[in-house]
Amino acid sequence: MHNAIIEAKAVEKSYPQPDGTRIQVVGVTDLAIEPGKIVALLGPSGCGKSTLLRMLSGLSQPSSGEILWHGKQLNGQVPNVAIVFQSFALFPWLTVLQNVEAPLEARGIAPGERRKRALRTLDTVGLDGFETAYPKELSGGMKQRVGFARALVVEPEVLFMDEPFSALDVLTAENLRGELLELWLGKKMPTSAIFIVTHNIEESVTLADRIIVLGRNPARVRTDFNVRLQHPRDRKSTRFVELVDYIYKVMTEPDVEHALPDAEATAEIVLPPGGLEKALHKQPAPVRTVRYQMLPHARVGGVAGLMELLHDKGGREDLFRLSEELVMDVEDLLPIVEAGALLGFATLKEGDVQITPQGITFADADIQRRKELFRHAALEHVTILKQIDSVLKRKSDHSIADEFFHDILDEHFAEDEVQRQFETAMNWGRYAEIFDYDRESGRIVQSEAAPLETIDLNQPSTPSPKF
Repeated sequence: MHNAIIEAKAVEKSYPQPDGTRIQVVGVTDLAIEPGKIVALLGPSGCGKSTLLRMLSGLSQPSSGEILWHGKQLNGQVPNVAIVFQSFALFPWLTVLQNVEAPLEARGIAPGERRKRALRTLDTVGLDGFETAYPKELSGGMKQRVGFARALVVEPEVLFMDEPFSALDVLTAENLRGELLELWLGKKMPTSAIFIVTHNIEESVTLADRIIVLGRNPARVRTDFNVRLQHPRDRKSTRFVELVDYIYKVMTEPDVEHALPDAEATAEIVLPPGGLEKALHKQPAPVRTVRYQMLPHARVGGVAGLMELLHDKGGREDLFRLSEELVMDVEDLLPIVEAGALLGFATLKEGDVQITPQGITFADADIQRRKELFRHAALEHVTILKQIDSVLKRKSDHSIADEFFHDILDEHFAEDEVQRQFETAMNWGRYAEIFDYDRESGRIVQSEAAPLETIDLNQPSTPSPKF
């Protein structure tokens, strides 16, 4: 490509083994980074995304093939790029200002000029006033802003970002994505292209102009397409959901070739009032796997106790008053409230927690009926449990290895969150008798629970003793 900033031609990466063989990590790949675009690279964990990033940025040499910079071979030279890392990678003994000045000092920039550029960049990312702070004084989001500033201060032509938001909490990550887009769209950052490695499908569709999805063993490009959506993007729009669904299928079904949804054909579909419901009833609807919620880390017993307490208090209570009464920090109580809300047992609005009719039925139920009600609510509202149930029903032996769902969760959450999400899902699913889980063998097996068709969540039940 004539206007490509960086171009990979038939690059491949493999590593020698003691027995003389070589393990190929990245298969023969062609790829170009063009100016004016945010490019997102996705793929399963361990597929070689970071390895490919290191080759494109000049940090690592390909085993074969070549990397071109503006059409010319690098020949060992370092291109004008910068990298933002997942782990922040700040120098703890340096102040914020000194951290941002560090790459300029390494390039031999005079002290006065590097201080001027560092201060200007810190102001751009919203860190003015924190110049003399040390990394230990900063939150995760602020540390990553320092990482952004340190990368941007060298005025890179291409900004590489390796899982830049995965170490942050959900709200902070969302805020930083918005700020990154604001800087990019407002042309407030001195870079011609952004190349971001991510495991988050929605993040890629939210940010990127072009998305590349890799397969693994070895890494190869499975799909490469332009998003063609205007910013800011509506996550509930038909096209957005279609693209998320398409990428998900490409990543989780490596042996199947999937066609990219046709944007023009999609735009022409018009259904009459009620037409969507009628269309859906013509054939069994597949389980939707578009989005995975962040499950609140709450035990079933805590949810049940909260419903009983709210019911006894007339159905509504102020969250902070409730935390004081229970002698709990709001931060510890909130996951329980969020779990109740996710299951449809309660709502949280303007600081008030209110039980729903379904929550009242749950609070009044005996032990066995609570399990049934919880199972019904979980399969209606919790995507991962819905999918586990669907897979187990379709398997001939009604069992599957837990690794399958670990891999799926790994594409949606940061590494340290995957196990927490999995444990919460196992706790809820086993209580609801959706499945049994043998941790030693690593197998999830369909439970022999009663069918759900006869359950009415709104039907009051005769209160029974709770144990």
